[in-house]
Amino acid sequence: MAEKTSENLSQIERDAVKARTKELREQAKAGKNREAGAKQVQDAVAKLQGLDRQIAEAFVALVGDVAPDLMPKTYYGFPAYANAAGKVVVFYQPASKFKTRYGTISFDESAHLDDGDAWPVSYAVVAWTPEVEKKITQLVKTAVAAPA
Repeated sequence: MAEKTSENLSQIERDAVKARTKELREQAKAGKNREAGAKQVQDAVAKLQGLDRQIAEAFVALVGDVAPDLMPKTYYGFPAYANAAGKVVVFYQPASKFKTRYGTISFDESAHLDDGDAWPVSYAVVAWTPEVEKKITQLVKTAVAAPA
């Protein structure tokens, strides 16, 4: 467990909040500039190593192919993609960010994955295989489909 630096937040969490504040300022300056967002995503991926980087690169390529209308941006330093309203739809959280056992590909509330009374929105990824690629491709397609 992360050591707490204050009553409520660990140092990792405090650093994430500071990074997010900086990220939001940069995004506000860039506006809805696709190139600026793509650069932020590329920079975020370039900071990763090993399996995190491999998965992030595959994720970025997949979303670019499957959902080219989504806007690239970062979300707490994670490679992410947002809809036209600027709401994050999908993002990759690398394992190294919070020193977890696996990275996750997660879908935010603006993703249209609704399926009954309960559905998964976060997927642990420990290897980028053809099966994983197929699964994530279908999820991204569903996430960006117009709600019923």
